[in-house]
Amino acid sequence: MTIGRFGLRRRDYDFPPFRPPSEANSLLLRVTRGCPWNRCTFCSMYKTMKFEIRDLEEIQSDIELAKELYGDRIRTVFIGDSNSLVVKTETLVRVLEFLHSSFPHIERVTSYGRAKTLCKKPMEDLERIYRAGLTRLHVGLETGDRDLLKEIEKGATPEEMIEGGKKAKQAGFEYSLYVLLGIGGEERWEKHAKGTAEVLNQIDPHFIRVRTFIPQPASQLYEAMEEGGFRSACPETILKETKLLLEELHVTSQFVSDHVSNLLPLHGKLPEDKERMIQTIDDVLEKLNGDNRLENEMEMRRHLTNL
Repeated sequence: MTIGRFGLRRRDYDFPPFRPPSEANSLLLRVTRGCPWNRCTFCSMYKTMKFEIRDLEEIQSDIELAKELYGDRIRTVFIGDSNSLVVKTETLVRVLEFLHSSFPHIERVTSYGRAKTLCKKPMEDLERIYRAGLTRLHVGLETGDRDLLKEIEKGATPEEMIEGGKKAKQAGFEYSLYVLLGIGGEERWEKHAKGTAEVLNQIDPHFIRVRTFIPQPASQLYEAMEEGGFRSACPETILKETKLLLEELHVTSQFVSDHVSNLLPLHGKLPEDKERMIQTIDDVLEKLNGDNRLENEMEMRRHLTNL
């Protein structure tokens, strides 16, 4: 059973609208609503939602309700919405302490975050938050290409992405970075792959999680695509981009393809499994040559669901 999905929906509980696939069995706890940045041109997730930080009393009330419903069954928790680290350190620490006292058997607490926020947060604050029980961060890198980061209005430079990642790891967090395959379209896939690998190599995150970019209605890039200003990468291009990314990586990360939109289920530990994953891509690229049916199947697959 997905913790937090069924029982809590029937009662007065403020439910986060989004979570990573890896948090499917976690209790979902909402600390903020919406996104404090909310300018990324590829994203439609929080566009109609005003950002706000929930009152501590409201958050504690949700924790008490979850405790009443689930007792000691909770092992993992995901904190929403998009960037809980913008909350004052003292408040976030109090939330985490109350959460762990209510569920003493918690093994992992995860949150979305932003590299720019990590850059601004003092190291002593990050260490304090980690000691209070937030153990894993999911952060969107999307691309390491400087020009592309600026175009998609990510709000951080490659240097800030690197600094934020290094600080998070130094503070003790498990660090999970997202890469958007295809965000450079048909024209810029090589620069995207090489720039992304360059940033990842300097951070060496615990997890590299890839997503296939799907232009979403209500996002600026979707409008650009509709007007002919953005040409989505075809399946062959995305596979070549993924292969180049893997070839350029020199990290000790887990490479994870845990989203239904991705063309291939590539999973492995780097560098040990690099050649196996590259060979898998080569095999599919060879089959794609002249096989329109396979290409159509891949095209349909990456449109199954949203980001």
